Amino acid sequence: MLVSRLENLVSDRRLLEHCSLRLDILYFLGYEVDEDLPWHSTVSRTRQLFPAAVFEHLFDHVFAQCVAAGLVTGHTQAVDSAFVKANASLESLCEKPPADVPTPVLQVASEVVERPVASPVAVRASPEHHLRRVAAAHARYGRNNSGPLGRDRPQARLLSNKTHYSPADPDARISVKPGKARALNYLCSLAVDEEHGVISHVQADFADRRDSTLLPSIVEPLCQRLLAHELPVAAVVADTNYSNGLNYALLEARGITPWIPVFGQYKPEIEGFTYDKETDCFTCPAGKQLPFKRFDSDPDGRLSKRYSAATGDCRRCPRKPTCIPKSKSRKITRTAYDAHYRRALARQQSRPGRRMRRLRQRTVEPVFGSLLQHYGMRRVNTRGRSSAHKTMLLTAVAFNLKKLLKHQSTKTLRLTIALPKPPLEGQFLSFWRKLYRRQYPR
Repeated sequence: MLVSRLENLVSDRRLLEHCSLRLDILYFLGYEVDEDLPWHSTVSRTRQLFPAAVFEHLFDHVFAQCVAAGLVTGHTQAVDSAFVKANASLESLCEKPPADVPTPVLQVASEVVERPVASPVAVRASPEHHLRRVAAAHARYGRNNSGPLGRDRPQARLLSNKTHYSPADPDARISVKPGKARALNYLCSLAVDEEHGVISHVQADFADRRDSTLLPSIVEPLCQRLLAHELPVAAVVADTNYSNGLNYALLEARGITPWIPVFGQYKPEIEGFTYDKETDCFTCPAGKQLPFKRFDSDPDGRLSKRYSAATGDCRRCPRKPTCIPKSKSRKITRTAYDAHYRRALARQQSRPGRRMRRLRQRTVEPVFGSLLQHYGMRRVNTRGRSSAHKTMLLTAVAFNLKKLLKHQSTKTLRLTIALPKPPLEGQFLSFWRKLYRRQYPR
């Protein structure tokens, strides 16, 4: 399995064929030239039998050697993610059954045997507000294709993770990337040390998850792994997809500086309204105050703060017809992590913030390019999130091993070795060589 990552091979059949033709790989694996290699199914079954803890222990073992060689500082970690193609096809997708449909039951020899449709994670009913969004998107798509130019178009198959799943690999998810077609993928999340580009953490996630919701699951094991080597994390660098008030608060609570650009929809100021930080209150253009009232949360769990003016102040205000023509009072909703967003925006606009953005681009993005193009991670040849996680761990192990082998300490270049004196036989050989040259000169 490690050879498949080092040789950039995805298929197990191709791996066994490649190993049978390479004497150096046979020597590395411990096979003789005339000895038969195992079947490809043996490799796949062994991969399933080994738990993920074995692969994680192997990753920690190689990472510890990189730390001992001085390749890891732990100060700044760059985090990013990329889609990896799953071993499933969009053509095999099936619709999820409704939540009230019972599990199919099969009667066999007066025994009742329950056969689930698929994995419970895959067919779990989606929330109602998610299904309403999908139905609204499908309706808009149908209206756009119902005009004069869209009558002759074939009816497209509208696919969504809320309504469809893959029976071949229920953990694979439909993902959409700008400029590319929809595909069933997994999400590979990486953390890379900025000193020499060593991978410090890797994990497999569902492709329909947002990057901003995955950062806590990356930071916790990352900090534990580095603290085990007495390397505390001081800064985390990521792109805008990880922008989230909860992530800012989590990193700052751990004493880590989050160098994450603020999402573009965030507005630090409201036109015409001023904010007083001490009283936690807004003031409208008419001079009326909007104090903090309560915390709210949307169906997705995002926490926000609500500010509201008094009804009497808005009723007598001359600006009411243009400000709130239908409401009784003016209300303002702000994120509960507004202070964290403001600090992140100030870091983003500073000179170190621009330097950190360039640091992320030259640290984690080349690592992803190498893994996808040269380490066989362009496609996962296994099924299931656990097996995909094992494959990604092996890929990171192969990458860190090459980093370790290419590293050569500068002390060995300056090392001086005192050679012993030549033996007596060497002196006689030197004497006869000189005598021969005198008698037979060129």
